[in-house]
Amino acid sequence: MRRPPGTGALLLLIGCLLTVLGAGSAQAAGYRYWSFWEGDGGKNWTYATQGPSLVRPDDGAVQGFRFSVSQDSQDSAQPRRAPDFGAVCAGTPAKDGLKRIALVIDPGTAADAPDGGTPPPLRTACARVAPDASTAEALASVAKPLRYDSSAMLCAISGYPASGCGEQVAGDSGGADSDATDPRGSAPASAADGDSGGGPSAGVLTGIGAVLLLGVAAVLQARRRR
Repeated sequence: MRRPPGTGALLLLIGCLLTVLGAGSAQAAGYRYWSFWEGDGGKNWTYATQGPSLVRPDDGAVQGFRFSVSQDSQDSAQPRRAPDFGAVCAGTPAKDGLKRIALVIDPGTAADAPDGGTPPPLRTACARVAPDASTAEALASVAKPLRYDSSAMLCAISGYPASGCGEQVAGDSGGADSDATDPRGSAPASAADGDSGGGPSAGVLTGIGAVLLLGVAAVLQARRRR
């Protein structure tokens, strides 16, 4: 039995589309790390554009840290506590010659923890530091021990996690942020060029998919005209 004209091309296009899109979803990857956030002066968090050693917040600022697994800064999880300076620093009176910085330290959920471990509870702290102190210095004053890697990326707060630092995590749930902010404001070396090595980007896959779908439509249109 002969196939209708154009059937072979149609099947080829559909097969290519399914192969490309399937490969992209199977190879999704990201990073597990501590992301850095800044309160916007209201009740919202903003993903920091610089690392905590570069930021020198004013008195009354709120800074947040969240340990999580995500693919990029757009889907990175925020601290699960609003940036409320009054609530965090209510028990820490102002002192001449020092500034107060409210810190929200959120170790994330069990799903974010390495090897299915149990993260410590979320906590807040009010750091009272010198007027020119950075966020990293404020954090060190209330949440030791801190751990950094050789490129000065923040790996652990109060000893959590005990090992690992911005490691790549494969799977449909994503991984730690490819825009991971370290104390210098740079991304992890494995993601610095924007290529996680986990397959085509979402934009590339979308473009390929659109082209293939247009090809399918063209084949169908040609068949109708015969």
